[in-house]
Amino acid sequence: MKKFLIISCFFLLSLPLFSQQNAISGKVKNKLTNEELSSITIVIKGTSSGTYTDNKGNFVIHTPTLPVTLVLSSVGFETTEINVASRDMLSISLNPFATMGEGIVVASTKTPIKILESPVSIERLNLNAIRNTPATSFYDATGYLKGVDLTTSSFTFKTISTRGFNGSGSTRVNQLVDGMDNQAPGLNFFLGSFLGLTELDVESVEILPGASSALYGPGGVNGTILINSKNPFKYQGLSVQLKEGVSNIGKEQRDNVTPFHDFSFRWAKAFNNKFAFKIGAQYIQATDWLASDSSNYSRAGNIGKLKPGTRQTDPNYDGVNVYGDETKVDLRNFL
Repeated sequence: MKKFLIISCFFLLSLPLFSQQNAISGKVKNKLTNEELSSITIVIKGTSSGTYTDNKGNFVIHTPTLPVTLVLSSVGFETTEINVASRDMLSISLNPFATMGEGIVVASTKTPIKILESPVSIERLNLNAIRNTPATSFYDATGYLKGVDLTTSSFTFKTISTRGFNGSGSTRVNQLVDGMDNQAPGLNFFLGSFLGLTELDVESVEILPGASSALYGPGGVNGTILINSKNPFKYQGLSVQLKEGVSNIGKEQRDNVTPFHDFSFRWAKAFNNKFAFKIGAQYIQATDWLASDSSNYSRAGNIGKLKPGTRQTDPNYDGVNVYGDETKVDLRNFL
């Protein structure tokens, strides 16, 4: 049994070693800004073998023979050919190349079109904007887009709206994740980022700030949100993200500030041009706000004010954060 385990471990260790012996790896950067470039297409010249750079500009491509010529290409950069005669780590810089063109919309009209030809207005968060956002999450970053209103009910429950009045859980906004409706069954409103993708698996977010019922059904009266995930064929490898922070600073309901933890990872692997998989998970721990205000409130349409009184002294008591008191009848006379 021990011999079998030793042989098995040796075999498993030999697989990555064999893979490394047949691999060419490197990093691709912008020659002018030294910024790491993601989604750069890399192909072995004369073959159909290729790959893409990951979020940090790294790539690995397998070839059993050397020398080979790598062809690197991407929109906005000059196509570059690199002759590779060894398996040393490569450092490649691409020259930016200005071209006359127009932005491409991935999903706003269900087919790729030029952004200027789109029948609706579109606000978009691309991969770089998501990576560089100072917000807590990519979902919070949508609040900085033009014409977008974001209502925060909790750390993970955010509601986006673009027209009219907004509130928690708008039933007049569509949210599609890779074309799939993300509404809660029975509630008929989307749950924000609570049941969505992890930030590491989001490639772009497109928001249609106007009425989009003609394109995505009657639910899009106040707009439509399109969240596109990363293709495992294009974005491979392991990604880990750690976020730390504090909350409830200066809140009278809390004795001290509370920590905020956000851990997530994503792993994607493509075995060939037809089969790939990806795994993602996220863990968030935080102490949310407390609804502890029991002050008596006098309602008068859209205006009101605090007034003295408690549940015991005022039959028409209406606590600010007290539930089950919406009555003008003194129930004590019937108990």
